[in-house]
Amino acid sequence: MDDTFRSFLDRLRQAGELIDFHQPIDIRHIATLVDQSDKAIFFHKVIGYDIPVVSGIIRSQERMMMAMGAGKYLDIEERLKNGIANPIPPQRVTTSPAREVVMKGEDVDLYKLPIPMSSIYDGGPMITAGVVIARDPEFGINTGIYRFMVKEKNLTGIDIVTPNNMRLFVQRAYEAKRPLPISISIGTHPIELLGAGFKAPLGTDEMAIAGGIRGHAVKLAAGDTVDVPYVADAEIVLEGEVLPTGWTHPEGRFGEFTWLMGGLHWNPIVRITSVSMRRDAIYYALHMPWENTWLMAPTRYAAIRQALRTAGVVVKDINMTMGGVTFWHAVISIRKQPGDGKNALLAALSVMDIKHVVVVDDDIDVFNPVEVEWAIATRVQGDRDIMIVSNARGKPLDPSLPPTPHGMVPTTAKVGIDATISEGIPKERYERITYAYADTAKIADYVDGKADREAEKASVETIGKLGEEIASVLEKTPLYFTDVAERFSAYEFNTVARAIGLLHEKERLWQDPKGRLCLRNSPFAARLPN
Repeated sequence: MDDTFRSFLDRLRQAGELIDFHQPIDIRHIATLVDQSDKAIFFHKVIGYDIPVVSGIIRSQERMMMAMGAGKYLDIEERLKNGIANPIPPQRVTTSPAREVVMKGEDVDLYKLPIPMSSIYDGGPMITAGVVIARDPEFGINTGIYRFMVKEKNLTGIDIVTPNNMRLFVQRAYEAKRPLPISISIGTHPIELLGAGFKAPLGTDEMAIAGGIRGHAVKLAAGDTVDVPYVADAEIVLEGEVLPTGWTHPEGRFGEFTWLMGGLHWNPIVRITSVSMRRDAIYYALHMPWENTWLMAPTRYAAIRQALRTAGVVVKDINMTMGGVTFWHAVISIRKQPGDGKNALLAALSVMDIKHVVVVDDDIDVFNPVEVEWAIATRVQGDRDIMIVSNARGKPLDPSLPPTPHGMVPTTAKVGIDATISEGIPKERYERITYAYADTAKIADYVDGKADREAEKASVETIGKLGEEIASVLEKTPLYFTDVAERFSAYEFNTVARAIGLLHEKERLWQDPKGRLCLRNSPFAARLPN
């Protein structure tokens, strides 16, 4: 897939998914305008800046699907899985359009970038959509997505309160009293953002995963002021160092993926050593929370499926629910073998910071909340099927957690609900209602005027003879009432019902254990339980 950031914007525009505002727009209005729009918006003239802003480009499932060349949203997970299984190492290049304009040293000025405010409580302008590459002397390269609050013309914070590989790199650099070199590539294709957002094991090259998603290598160019590469076709590139200050500087607040305002965070400081960009650069402002939601959900799908595959559980579908902010709640349907329900819970709850997991059988549609609730209502015994794991690693942004001492990672309770049919429960208890003649009687035909054939009214004598015919059939095999009605469909249903009623009246009729009609003293007849 050869899409670039700009070609993706063109595709959105051609599909009617992006609108262009050419009139002057106050940067303070951008976030709320994007929030009110069902389209991505390109702000060509931002008052006080020479650089345009685009935002909302992956704010819907449909636009994320377009970015990934996917026919449906879950196909994105398949592309990510392919990238994980078949990574393609990045290609190093010597030239980059992001070097057309360069500011270094005293010329570095972050205030030249049109970085919008988001919520009314934000601590300052936040860079939200940078592909961040860092280098550790021992572990090599790590890539992720982090936000940076602009503090001065060449200083930002970096929000790394959550345990991850970048936090490990920063912690190691802090303990060694050395800065950590990083690059921040802004305005990359969403494929690079998806690869960077995957929580890969330490030592895994996330840009190689992005290459696997693309089907060819991501191009990286060497940094100018730091020994760290950057995405070569980015719009804007920042180079800098995370200073060994520790988590000592206030940052935020900020509107988080939780749909809530986060609190004040304590974070390290980043000194920006270089700002470079295309001559006609476009600044991409990732709009919270929705662009984060649709971008990050596939990474969780892939991680859960990988964990369950390792556990030997066959997965049908996964739904990271919107109500769980596509982060904390998972509903998983499995093709169950004995014990798989509990094993699936244990595996899924180990993934990232997932809090609550419901596992259902493969007859349940995980995307239908009514079916999921029905499975919980009809298949769960609380003392048997609900597990609670205390003191698991938590996410600092979880507002339900009690206050945690500064510098400590919080712990949380994880809950698993096994809503599969338990071993030992007869499957027939869960036979779904199937309406008689559903395969032949179609509403559209009757709306178009179809009329069923009318039969002659039956006499008492005819009803009696029909009863004997029915008894003769039931002597050989038990039948459901509807099967009897179908076998004798030459008669009106009312006639068949009366004939069966006559057999009941004569105490000749009974039912077998499945509820089918049979003769009273036949070997098929059900017996009263002891």
